[in-house]
Amino acid sequence: MALRALKFASLTAAASGIYLYGNRFLDPNDFGVVRVGRAIATTAVITYDYLTSLRSVPYGSEEYEFLKSQVHLRSAERLRELCCSNRGTFIKVGQHLGALDYLLPEEYTRTLKVLHSQAPQSTRQEIEQVIREDLGKEILLLVVKQIFPDFEFMWLVEEAKKNLPLELDFLHEGRNAEKVAHMLKNFDFLKVPRIYWELSTSRVLLMEFMEGGQVNDRAYMERNGINVNEISRNLGKLYSEMIFVNGFVHCDPHPGNVLVKKCPVSGKAHIILLDHGLYQVLSESFRMDYCRLWQALIKADMKRVQKYSRRLGAGDLYPLFACMLTARSWESVNRGIDQSPVSASEDMEIRSNAAAYLPQITQLLNNVPRQMLLLLKTNDLLRGIESALHTRASASSFLNMSRCCIRAVSTYQRSKSHSLYRRAQISLTEALSLWQINLYELFLWLKGSQLGNWVIALLRRMQHFTY
Repeated sequence: MALRALKFASLTAAASGIYLYGNRFLDPNDFGVVRVGRAIATTAVITYDYLTSLRSVPYGSEEYEFLKSQVHLRSAERLRELCCSNRGTFIKVGQHLGALDYLLPEEYTRTLKVLHSQAPQSTRQEIEQVIREDLGKEILLLVVKQIFPDFEFMWLVEEAKKNLPLELDFLHEGRNAEKVAHMLKNFDFLKVPRIYWELSTSRVLLMEFMEGGQVNDRAYMERNGINVNEISRNLGKLYSEMIFVNGFVHCDPHPGNVLVKKCPVSGKAHIILLDHGLYQVLSESFRMDYCRLWQALIKADMKRVQKYSRRLGAGDLYPLFACMLTARSWESVNRGIDQSPVSASEDMEIRSNAAAYLPQITQLLNNVPRQMLLLLKTNDLLRGIESALHTRASASSFLNMSRCCIRAVSTYQRSKSHSLYRRAQISLTEALSLWQINLYELFLWLKGSQLGNWVIALLRRMQHFTY
């Protein structure tokens, strides 16, 4: 068991180093050999620290747990220093790791969280130089391969090459911001910074200044009277609408890009969405398969889970795929992911099994469509936020997902039907399904409210008098 733990720790460190090594050429701020050397040296030091510090200590003892925590902390600090030194995509890797509260040891997430809001910044002189060049001379320079804000594995080089020019074009980012603001205009809690086009170019983006607390800062919300459950629920609504209904997905929702603030006038809590450089556009066929897969997962329909997982490229690894999507154990997936929250034992099981299934995870990620890779990253970041807010696997989040899936599938079916009767039938089925969800949501609200408890007590008393 101790040997397995050492292998897990070493594998985690090595994998982190490989991620960083594999993205080395995307940011030319340093000489490649220096950046590669830093990554290899850091990986070697971390691996050696785990192997030597824990080798002679009895597994499971108090001393072992203490030393393991110390090694975790030292390793996390080394990774943070590496990210800050190499900058660029290394920062994005660190930001992603810092958001995985539900998967990584606390020492890692606590140490790497600072990269969400305190990443190394360009100097004022560097910024002024860019502004002078673009706004003064109006000269557009060729896009260079430097910062690609994405969490990628080594086999995603081609995906990086495809997205890099768009990532570095701030006019494209501005258009994305306006598109998502219009697309989600019905959500009055969402705020997207306004773009000042007259002062923007492909390398300079001037937008409205907005501030607030990070979306995973539970203490900030409690100090400012913001309902944590409401924020988590609304964030789920945003992403369900983007993924299932519109197929246009903001793919970098780490806590530094999603802020919350209470409006002093209305008292409503707002979600502020920043950094619109990276969006994933989902094809219609992919989006429909993904909708139906989530419907099957929520209903615990294992035959359909297998069917649509295979259609999305998971093959025989569909149980692992379902666990990765939901961040739940296979037992919970079979039982129904909306039936119970994540327990401490299940959380520990997920963490401890992460290294054991790394080869299968690698194989799976090689097989699924490229659209899925950014969605998996987005899922990871959202699960990390839910974990920090203690709102994981809430029934309301699954109800909102169900609504969006029903609407998306019904809209697709109507678009493919030429029969007026058939379209009416689809609309009726959609309305009945949404009504059932609303009724169930009302039941859950009554069950958890004082009014509901009073009604239940009254009914029991009436039943007692009847007998």
